[in-house]
Amino acid sequence: MTFSDPTLLILLGLAGLGIISHNMTVTWAMLALLAVRLTPLNGYFPLVEKYGLSIGILILTIGVIAPIASGKISAHDFFQAFLNWKSLVAIAVGVAVSWLGGRGVSLMSNQPSVVSGLLIGTVAGVALFRGVPVGPLIAAGLLSLLIGKS
Repeated sequence: MTFSDPTLLILLGLAGLGIISHNMTVTWAMLALLAVRLTPLNGYFPLVEKYGLSIGILILTIGVIAPIASGKISAHDFFQAFLNWKSLVAIAVGVAVSWLGGRGVSLMSNQPSVVSGLLIGTVAGVALFRGVPVGPLIAAGLLSLLIGKS
C-alpha cells in the first residue's frame, strides 16, 4: 500500500483533523484503523465491521453504568430519579434517543449509501465542535425520520 491510496489519505486526514481540534478520541481511532490497515491485522476488518459497533456500545454502557456499580450513585439516588421532574424528563429523553438509535441502526443496515455522510458529519462534529463519537446512530435515527426508515 502506498500513501496515494485514497483510504489511507482519508484516515490520515481525519487523524490530522483530530490533532488540529485537540480531539484525541478521533486521532487515536484513526491511528488504530491505520495500524490495522497497514499490518496483517487488515484481515480482521470484517470482524471489526461486524462487531465493532456492538462492542463500542457495550463499552459505552459499562462506562455509563459504572457510577452505579461503584456506589458513587447510591440506590437511594437511583430511585429518587423517579420523583424529580428533571430526572423524569431525562428518562423520557433517554427513551427517545434509544429509539432513534434503533432506527439509526436499521437505516444504516438498509441504506449503506448514507453511512459515509453520517460518518463525515460525526467526525466533523467530534473534531470541530468537541462532540463525542456516539453521533452516527442518533444522526441516522434523525435522518430516518426525514427520509424514511429503509
